[in-house]
Amino acid sequence: MAGTEMENAGMFWDLSAYQTEGAWDKDGKGLSIWDVFTHRKGKVVRNETGDSACDGYYKLLKELKVNHYLLSISWPRIMPTAEQLNEKGIQFYNDTINSLLENNITPIVSLYHWDLPQVLQEKYGGWQNISMINYFNDYANLCFEKFGDRVKHWITFSNPWAVAEKGYETGEHAPGLRLGGCGAYKAAHHIIKTHAKVWHSYNNTWRREQRGMVGISLTSGWGEPVDPHSQTDRDAAERYIQFHLGWFANPIYRGDYPEVMKNYVGNAQQGLGTSRLPTFSVQEKTYIKGTSDFLGIGHFTTRYVLQKNFPFLQVSSYHTDRDLAELVDPNWPAPGPKWLYSVPWGFRRLLNFVKTQYGNPLIYVTENGVSETVQCPQLCDEWRIQYLKGYINEILKALNDGVNVKGYTAWSLLDKFEWNKGFSERFGLYHIDFKNKNKPRYPKASVDYYKKIISANGFPNPREVMSAAKFDLFFFLFL
Repeated sequence: MAGTEMENAGMFWDLSAYQTEGAWDKDGKGLSIWDVFTHRKGKVVRNETGDSACDGYYKLLKELKVNHYLLSISWPRIMPTAEQLNEKGIQFYNDTINSLLENNITPIVSLYHWDLPQVLQEKYGGWQNISMINYFNDYANLCFEKFGDRVKHWITFSNPWAVAEKGYETGEHAPGLRLGGCGAYKAAHHIIKTHAKVWHSYNNTWRREQRGMVGISLTSGWGEPVDPHSQTDRDAAERYIQFHLGWFANPIYRGDYPEVMKNYVGNAQQGLGTSRLPTFSVQEKTYIKGTSDFLGIGHFTTRYVLQKNFPFLQVSSYHTDRDLAELVDPNWPAPGPKWLYSVPWGFRRLLNFVKTQYGNPLIYVTENGVSETVQCPQLCDEWRIQYLKGYINEILKALNDGVNVKGYTAWSLLDKFEWNKGFSERFGLYHIDFKNKNKPRYPKASVDYYKKIISANGFPNPREVMSAAKFDLFFFLFL
């Protein structure tokens, strides 16, 4: 097969509003749940916040010759009370979108990367309440109205798994609630129904005129059975994926929660009459199924999985419901935090799982990257280059398998605020000196490597990677 050239290749960066915009209390912006959460002592490493911005990135995007850019809109910046409009916030995003287009960069917009208006958390309990569906739909329609003439790719939710599990089960993320056993399932249920309503709103009101697409971005690891010959391990690995990716993807592509979730959450009831996993009505199943024009996939790492039975009397939780244990191979490279091991082959298997389970949908890889917890000497992040090389090569193989991947996003352009980890984990291709008030940025070695991928429309040295056929792939980057 011929080389590793990428036909019509483009690069995508992705921006999460809270992580990069700053100006948390300026120009009429309302409070988000993350503004409140990060100002509580002890919630974030070193009590750091995302109050200040990582601005001035257009020049970097142009230098890298990026032609697609994935950004998120801050709901409370344009609707500070979730009802009134903030014209300055709308102007901010109009200026951002127009600046991108003037620089020949196509905007792709996520409506929700975790910054819920604080007023909705206080009044309704956030995603625990069904009222969020109509509030979010009004917000989405406002965005379609104001920006849809120029934005043709919309993502409803970015990584809703983290919103539900970390926000309402473990409390590691905003709003910091620990509603073990029920909170995550309830939040996810409302998010899925909200996504479907927004898709239908666009389909019925805006699609004919604007001719855009609406999808969702789901982040998941891959689970590999410890013993591939063991049925119990294979079943445990299946649960790992279904409780993570399938939780959201199965209703959208197949009309209901995975059977294994319904069985295991139901069986964990300890005598209760109803399942802690909410149910969809027949009408809701029909309404939700098929509500995605593309699927965003975020992926960072892999785990080995085996069966583990938890004590019957143990307090129920999302994690014990799965009846599994996660292991890692000590030989897997782990240059940064303990959770992120470089296991490229897991990516190909995850992509093929999506192809098989969900009818080979159009896929954009919306998050993929590796961090460091200490500054790399002389900004030489050779391990990040190896990570990118390995994971992109597995996408190449997946394309040869017939997986319908059209875009790839490297996380991330700049070092930035990483949620409850603050600035302690650095995913950026550019190093930021956060101790300097001007926040100067310096390119790491991976910047030059990524530039070469763009200019070569493929790997700079095809002999370094698995031979593959030509393919059509846009490259994004997450800011």
